[in-house]
Amino acid sequence: MEALIHNHLSSFPILVLILVIAGTLYTLSKGADILVDEAVSLSVHWGVPKMIIGATIVSLGTTLPEASVSVLAAINGNPDLALGNAIGSIIVDTGLIIGLAALIGRLPVDQMIVDRQGKVQFLAGVLLAVVSLPIFSNGVTGKITQWMGWVFILLLVTYIYVSIKWARNSDATENENEDTFGEERSPIIIQMLKLLFGVVLVIGSSKILIPAVEITAIRIGIPQSVIAATLVAFGTSLPELVTAITAVKKGHGELAVGNIVGADILNVLFVIGSAAAVTAGGLNVPVNFYKLQIPTMLIILFAFRMFSKNKNLEITKKEGLLLFGIYMIYLVLNYTWI
Repeated sequence: MEALIHNHLSSFPILVLILVIAGTLYTLSKGADILVDEAVSLSVHWGVPKMIIGATIVSLGTTLPEASVSVLAAINGNPDLALGNAIGSIIVDTGLIIGLAALIGRLPVDQMIVDRQGKVQFLAGVLLAVVSLPIFSNGVTGKITQWMGWVFILLLVTYIYVSIKWARNSDATENENEDTFGEERSPIIIQMLKLLFGVVLVIGSSKILIPAVEITAIRIGIPQSVIAATLVAFGTSLPELVTAITAVKKGHGELAVGNIVGADILNVLFVIGSAAAVTAGGLNVPVNFYKLQIPTMLIILFAFRMFSKNKNLEITKKEGLLLFGIYMIYLVLNYTWI
């Protein structure tokens, strides 16, 4: 299906590709609108904090583009793209998206939930960095083995189960139930169908948008290596970007934070786990990842961890600007080190 879309888009002139990009960005934003509205509404129905909904259901939906790209890349023998897409997406999510969201509106932090989910987020990044080290593969470069991929998937299932259990036992549940919207809610089956439609719209739009952006970039002379390291990661993170910005504009900043925290965890456990699990030889870690990709991921996760634990219980605009700045430096270094 991806090849068919790519071949079809390749026949379009640049002007038409730009129109396709604009159109898919619009449908992406509408899908995110539906996704946020129904996720928040479901959190009230189920008595689950919005941040937990963001960190599980919404994150699973918006992380599917990364998973599909990385799994297909791994199957096709391109571990650089599979691993780079996942790590790059973590950097985009935590640097660019949280940074922009903090600059646009308020990003309140539920301290208890961030203490739990945020700790998993940071430890997942550390786990990825550790298992990527060459010392575990007896070679010059590291390798994330197939069995480690299955371990990641097992950890993913455990994470989702424990997250829901935490939410059910949390006092925050009572507070969230008081959050009403002044309007009659649809039956839960209708909300679930709308949520599913929003996820399909977001992912479907991404499937068209990503190759359209790639083809346009190649035609105007951007090297393919740079596209793999930055543009693909940015493209697959567009659902998180639009969902987070939409959530902040609607006054649900905690959903945006929960979505990104969950997306970072899923990029390690779900995206990399799935990509490694489907390849007998595992995912080889390129040498250059130790110079830029992995260190930047750890730095930006550590910075977010510190900012989410400040006494103001929110990510401030200054902190958002710093996260955004780290991402921009990373982006520039990707272009200058090629």
